[in-house]
Amino acid sequence: MRLTRSSLLCCLALVVWLCQVVPSVSAYDIVDVQHGGSLEGRVTLSGAVPDPKAFNLITFPDPTYCGRISNGKGWRLLRDFIVNAESGLKNAVVLLEGVESGKPFDLSVPLIEARDCMFGPWMTIVRNGHAVEVVNMDPVMHDIQGYETSPEAGARVLFNTPLILNQQHQRGNMHAIHNHAPGKSLVGPVYLNKGRRTFYMQCGFHAYMESWAMAVNNPYYAVTDDQGAFRIENVPPGTYQMVVWHPQAGPGVTRTITVGPDGATVEQVALPAPRGTRTAYRVMDNPRFGLESLGHPVEIEPLVEHQH
Repeated sequence: MRLTRSSLLCCLALVVWLCQVVPSVSAYDIVDVQHGGSLEGRVTLSGAVPDPKAFNLITFPDPTYCGRISNGKGWRLLRDFIVNAESGLKNAVVLLEGVESGKPFDLSVPLIEARDCMFGPWMTIVRNGHAVEVVNMDPVMHDIQGYETSPEAGARVLFNTPLILNQQHQRGNMHAIHNHAPGKSLVGPVYLNKGRRTFYMQCGFHAYMESWAMAVNNPYYAVTDDQGAFRIENVPPGTYQMVVWHPQAGPGVTRTITVGPDGATVEQVALPAPRGTRTAYRVMDNPRFGLESLGHPVEIEPLVEHQH
């Protein structure tokens, strides 16, 4: 039987797809850790804290509802750098590479929630070959676009799926709170290609909704708190590569560390702040995209959070 050119192309596409979705298995053995140590410390941002990204709400669907979080002038601010008074950087990932055996690796399917037109958490951890679950608490539809990405190879689409509106929310009541059950969940598998570690999710309807994740191969990781602090416990004594990464602070920092038995290894890491103008999304007064451009009355009130 002869195959046509189109059939050959279809077969080739199927092979490529299978190669992409079969997860790579990284060997990790669960053992009883003897005299485990800990890794702790703090991640700071070196340099001026960048301004948040700003999005003109009337250029996106659902400006009234999504404007419940806004600056009072029709703009939604996306704060991708959260830094305290002592320069402590929140949402930085700290992980150890080279740990081949140790404590149980029981990372469950992480839950990402769409609430008030924001994804939360903004930073999470995924296990390669597993999945993420997304639920909608909002009375508006979202469009879930998931990508794997890397500075070298760019982005590749993992899934693109509508997330229907939550019928249990009091639609039309701008003062309603989310004291209801979540909507139907979307569970999407995350199979990252070799060499790619980061996962990015955005709403195709509301560009200011984004969430980031780092794929890990062992349970020795942490995400910094609002002080920039982290702690990883029960580490088998040994020498490893410590990776510190934030999605908006460049390629991150990698250094060799040694964790001793029964004690704490302390590391302080400073990530550089971006310099110059890093984004075109900035608050501005532009009558072309003022409320009057819609041709009908619109009230955008920050009833949930008045951003500054």
